[in-house]
Amino acid sequence: MKYYLNIFIFLTLIFSQVEQPYPPLDLVTIPTSGTLPKGSFTLESLLVKDGGIIPKLSVGITDNFYIGLSYGIQDFISEEKLDFNKPMPEVQIKYRIFEESETLPAVVLGLDTQGKGRFLSRYEDGDNVVANFQRYEQKAWGWYIVASKNWTLLGNLGLHVGLNKNTWETDPIENEDPNVIFKDKDLNLFFGIDKEINRSFSVLLEYDTALNDNDPEIGYDLFGRGKGYLNVGVRWIVGKNIMLEIDFNDISKNYIHNEIMDNEKEYSNRELKIIYFEKF
Repeated sequence: MKYYLNIFIFLTLIFSQVEQPYPPLDLVTIPTSGTLPKGSFTLESLLVKDGGIIPKLSVGITDNFYIGLSYGIQDFISEEKLDFNKPMPEVQIKYRIFEESETLPAVVLGLDTQGKGRFLSRYEDGDNVVANFQRYEQKAWGWYIVASKNWTLLGNLGLHVGLNKNTWETDPIENEDPNVIFKDKDLNLFFGIDKEINRSFSVLLEYDTALNDNDPEIGYDLFGRGKGYLNVGVRWIVGKNIMLEIDFNDISKNYIHNEIMDNEKEYSNRELKIIYFEKF
C-alpha cells in the first residue's frame, strides 16, 4: 500500500491538474447520485482478478437519466480459453429524482445487474451436484436508491448512502435435494466517501455491508464471511477525456473463495479501471 501511495504523490506533483468532467457515477463499486450529462458517453474497462475484464458503455440520455450495458469476461488476460459470464450483457439504469441543494442531498433510483467475479450456476462434488444456484461471486446491486451530498472542504468531499435489493440471484443451501434454491432477499446497506486531494486526484472509501449475502441457512461456506466488503481506491483524471483508477477490493477479506477455486483468499483484490469520456 505504501508503494502505491508514493506513486500517487509523485504523479500529483509532476502532472498538471484537470477537473473531472462529470460527477462520479460510482466509487470503487457502490453507485452514487452522479449521472452523465445529456449527449455524452463513457467507455469503461475494469481489469479484475484472474485476468478478467468488465467492459461497459454508458450513455447520458438527459442530464438526470443514463443507461448502460456491460459484459463480464474471465481469463481475458490469460492462456486459457475465454470464459463469458452470460450469453447476454448486463444492464445499468440510473434516474435522478431529486437534485442536490444547499441543505438536501441528490437522490437517484437505479438498476444494476452486473455482479463481480464469475457467474456460477452450481456446486459439484466429484460427479454429484451438491447444490444448484445462479449468482455472481459478489452479487449485483439489483434495484437501489442512493442519496449523495457534497461539501467544499479543502476540495470536494462527497458522502453517499444507499439501499439495494437483489431479487433474482439464488444461493446454495444445505438440503438433501440439490434442486432446492434459496434467495437471501434482505435489504442491503452501503455507504462511502470520495475526497478530492486536488482537481485531478481523489481518494475513494466505501463499505458494502453485504446483508443480502450472509444468511446462516446458506451452506458450504462458498461466498462471504458476514463481514461485508471494505474497498478503497485512488482516481486520477489524466486528461479531459481519460480517467484511471486503482482499487483495492475486499480489504476486509470477506469473500471466502476456497471451496470453488481451491484457493483460500488472504489478500484484497487489486483492480484497474480505465474510463474514456466523450460528447456526441
